[in-house]
Amino acid sequence: MSENDPREVVRNWARNVEFRAARVHRPTTLDELRRVVADAEAVRVLGTGHSFNRIADTHGDLVLLGDMPAEVEVDAAAGTATVAAGMRLAEISTRLHAAGFALANLPSLPHISLAGACTTATHGSGDANQNLAAYIRAMRLVNAHGDVVELARGIDDDFPGAPVALGALGVVTHLTVDVKPTFDVAQYVYQDTSLDEVIEKHEDVFAAGYSVSAFMNWASGRADVWLKLRVDRDADPVAPQPSWLGGTLADHAAHPVPGMPAENCTEQLGVPGPWFERLPHFRPEFTPSNGDELQSEYFVPRERAAEAFEAMRRLGSRIAPIVLTSEIRTIAADDLWLSPAYQRDCFALHFTWHPDRAAVTPVLAAMEDALLPLAARPHWAKVFVATPQAALATYPKAAAFRELLLRHDPEGKFRNEFVETLFQL
Repeated sequence: MSENDPREVVRNWARNVEFRAARVHRPTTLDELRRVVADAEAVRVLGTGHSFNRIADTHGDLVLLGDMPAEVEVDAAAGTATVAAGMRLAEISTRLHAAGFALANLPSLPHISLAGACTTATHGSGDANQNLAAYIRAMRLVNAHGDVVELARGIDDDFPGAPVALGALGVVTHLTVDVKPTFDVAQYVYQDTSLDEVIEKHEDVFAAGYSVSAFMNWASGRADVWLKLRVDRDADPVAPQPSWLGGTLADHAAHPVPGMPAENCTEQLGVPGPWFERLPHFRPEFTPSNGDELQSEYFVPRERAAEAFEAMRRLGSRIAPIVLTSEIRTIAADDLWLSPAYQRDCFALHFTWHPDRAAVTPVLAAMEDALLPLAARPHWAKVFVATPQAALATYPKAAAFRELLLRHDPEGKFRNEFVETLFQL
């Protein structure tokens, strides 16, 4: 980009992607958003920029929804809430809790927008917890003509193709999601557990709480296990055992990335608190994770998990010099066509890397050589090197989604290079 280029420079959160949009819009009303979309030749929406690839990029108009009205409307009788799609999860959660309700689960970052999280199948952890998009009951979008349309589960036969749509069906303005009565969670960390034990007993380990994460050191053979218990129903939430899996119960707060300040993290040490202040790893008022990083993640069918873990152990010496942390979580199956958990319970293998793409790429290639034959699916918004054909190979409804995309947006206003390459358009 030359010094005389008048375009606004927009980068993603990790600053590894500079978007190439001709124009950037921050509408404040629905009518303004509709005009922007109707007048544009090409449109993509950027949430909070927590993607690590070019899934949100465009040469046309880039829309940011953070200045739209922050609306949260709870329907207690229906057990749903309709929320503005561009709101961050932290704000949505605070307002739901004040009304006596909760989302079933949250990812590690409360900083991200609901729409951005859902359209890329972002998730938290827990054997019984699905990714966020699976809790959507209806959604409102601005289509290519600037009209508002609504899609709803149980009404539209192809609705399962819409919640995880990679931003390609239109600009989502509102989402109606399932909610439940608010609940409290207590969070504990077991440090320096045995990686061998975590792998050998992985089914029991990840069934031990409402949400469980294991931060694995593939080279050293040790792991830290973060156990998040619902205090109203999980067994013995107040006084967990002092040792587990060869590790010890932490007596001080920890951070998933070694050396980072623990005050950035949600409260631990078994202190009960509201769901939204415990299920994420990070507090919304602080920079999450390391900040200067890349991320990758692969969803592996649960029945292939042990093979995937052993493959990562074999690559541990190559992973160790360039990784900041590696997290394992579980996600329950759903029926969403482009969800990496489509029709299968999964383990997600996450990697937070040093921001050195040249060093990371060959290690990712080696990892994918091991994981893709196990039917692993990459996270849509993170860094992967697989070809589009390999990324889609295990999605039975990929062709159906392509047809849905062509019906909703035949002229391709909401597509970009990422989407067109993926679906060969």
